[in-house]
Amino acid sequence: MRIFGLKSCDTCRKALKALAAAGYDPVVIDVRTDGIPEADLLRIIGAFDAAAINRASTTWRALSESQKAQDPLTLLRAHPTVMKRPVIDHHGTLTIGWKPEVQAKYLGGTA
Repeated sequence: MRIFGLKSCDTCRKALKALAAAGYDPVVIDVRTDGIPEADLLRIIGAFDAAAINRASTTWRALSESQKAQDPLTLLRAHPTVMKRPVIDHHGTLTIGWKPEVQAKYLGGTA
């Protein structure tokens, strides 16, 4: 299991803690310091397209209108911290965010 996120992100920290408690051993890719490998970036955009952009983030709010108008792939290449997070890659399946339905997928229970 790999988790793309930010070490400073509260949601990412909650997800990591819960996943570790559930017996997973996640590898964290900090998109700010490690970046997003191109192959992974293409998979994320392929799976989520514009939904991969976190329009509530501080990074998004700081962008110019012309930057916000860029396609999601171009935007994430230039500003990886604008990605909605965490993105979890588990056995080749991607999920995004840490909403109840994603928690249920990894932790059991119902969404």
